[in-house]
This record gives sequence, C-alpha cells and structure tokens, in this order.
Amino acid sequence: MKIVVASGKGGTGKTTVTACLTRVLSGKLTVVDLDVEAPNLHLFLKPEITDTQTAHMTVPQVDQALCIHCRRCSEICQFKAIADLGEVLLTFPELCHGCGGCMAVCPEAALTAGRRALGQIRRGYAGEVAFIEGRLRVGEAMSPPLMRAVKATVDAYLDTATATVIFDAPPGVSCPAVNAVMDSDLVVMVTEPTPFGLYDLELAFTAFNAMGLPMAVVVNRSGRGDEGVDQFCRREGLPIVGRIPYERRIAEAYSQGQIPVDVVPGIKAVFRGVGAALKRMAGGAKRPVEVDHA
Repeated sequence: MKIVVASGKGGTGKTTVTACLTRVLSGKLTVVDLDVEAPNLHLFLKPEITDTQTAHMTVPQVDQALCIHCRRCSEICQFKAIADLGEVLLTFPELCHGCGGCMAVCPEAALTAGRRALGQIRRGYAGEVAFIEGRLRVGEAMSPPLMRAVKATVDAYLDTATATVIFDAPPGVSCPAVNAVMDSDLVVMVTEPTPFGLYDLELAFTAFNAMGLPMAVVVNRSGRGDEGVDQFCRREGLPIVGRIPYERRIAEAYSQGQIPVDVVPGIKAVFRGVGAALKRMAGGAKRPVEVDHA
C-alpha cells in the first residue's frame, strides 16, 4: 500500500504527520522523503544511512563529425536544449528534460545518450523502519526526474503488495506534487482551519481528484480558525480522519526535532485513529468516521 501525505501549501504539518504515522502503523513499513528540494524528514526519524547513490538523467551528447545539420533535433526540442548554428550543434544539458526525442529523430546517429547528475538517493533505517530520501543537486532545476528515480528505487527494493510505504510529498499542486501523488493508493491531505488553508486544500483536491484516487484529510492546529474546511469536506464527501490539536507542546516538540507522538500526551491516540482509518480506506471499507483528538 502506497500512502502519500500531501498538502496544498507548505507549513501545514505534512512532515509531522508522516513522522507520526511511522510510529503507529504496524507491519513492514518504509518511509520515503520525496520533497527532494528540501528534505527534512531525516531530522525527526534520525535514520542510519547505509547506502548513497547518485541518480542521473539521460541527456544528448554530440558527435560533430556525424552531424549533417538537418536541424530535426532542434526543431523537435520544446525546451530549446539543443541548437544548430549551421557549423556546430550545441546542447544545453541543464535545459534538457530527458525525453530522448532528439536522439530518436537524428538520421545519422550523431546524438547519443549522455547523462547529468540529478542528485542523491540515500537509503537506511530508522529503527525497524526502512528510510529512503532524495536530495536534489544544488543548482538542479528539475526535481520530478529525481523523484521518479527515488520511486523506482522503492519499487526495486520492496514488494509494495505486502509492505506499507509512506511518501512525504513536496507541498503544492505543481509538477513535483503531482509526480509524488500519481500511482499511489491513498492520498492524505494535511490542512489547517483557516481561509488560507482552505484555499490551498481546494487546489489540492481539484488537482488530485482528477486522478481518481481515494483521499482523506487531516486537520492540523485544530481548535483555532473557522469552519470552512469542515464545510468543504462535507460538501465534497472528504473524510476527516484526524484532528491535531492546536497546542504549544506540539510546536515545541517539532522545533526540537522530536516526533509529537513520542513526547506529547494524547497525540498517539490521534494518530492511532488516523492509521486505523487509513487501513479501512485502503481495504475498501466504508468511509471512516471522524476521529477527534484525545
């Protein structure tokens, strides 16, 4: 089962929810930090890293002697990553999206597969929980290819039919977030009961609902704000599977790199309820009842 913890914006508590779920879900568990531009899940789980590898993407390299300057490659490239100047063919690897179209249309095989480094994939363990994260190379503009490489690593090392995988997704609803959510089994959207939180929840719901995936909501900082999120969830039939109370102790734990379920009384009961609700949803049971904090 692949569970993605997502949010319409940053700062809603997505990583907090991910870390807390690792404490309450039973069975074979793997947690994956897909927020490759700013991974921070390791600050809370404190994994022992046992393997690090560099991830690459395919980019074209030119054999100038073979090029006949037909310009088919530059015409097919939508990202201006290759330019024919008449006497020389230039490639711009940092602009390349790795589609391979230029190599496919070259009649003289003047373009062959090279590669550029995207970043690192790190694997290890936090206790008995397997841990995988991606770290985008400084200066690299494209995170989705690295995210796909991280997910391929998960598929290569795990039998996802018997294991539970929790993905901590990047915030928002742009390409990185969509890449994190697609091909998952269940999406947990973390929000807060404010107009800003509601606006971004609506964006996330619109983007992810188009994929036909089951979705649930966790409301963070519950007890403050307004009823807009509740009204939206009722209207759209979105189950609220947990409410994390608005408490200073939770913020203090987070700021010290601690997982709230480990140090704040009553929070573990909240996430046990969330975990049970998610298992019911994944098992095709009826929609879970709302779980309030202890």
